[in-house]
Amino acid sequence: MAAPLPTGKKSVNLAGGVRVSRIRRDPPPIAKKTIERDPDERDIRAAVIGVIAFALAIAVITMAFSSGIGWSPSQYTIEMNNL
Repeated sequence: MAAPLPTGKKSVNLAGGVRVSRIRRDPPPIAKKTIERDPDERDIRAAVIGVIAFALAIAVITMAFSSGIGWSPSQYTIEMNNL
């Protein structure tokens, strides 16, 4: 049977105990407290922003389409009679 080749390194004694690191380190920074928002409040805010963005997009698309075909609200006059 073949024997392993000899190496120049010493074997590591794992049963000898734990070596303490002699490298000095700064203590870890204190973690900042994060403010957790209520998930329901966040969802409501996201829904309101989404509805407003969608309505604004529809208004812009409508105005762009109407100006593209040549329609303008200035073509009409509104007369109001007092009763």
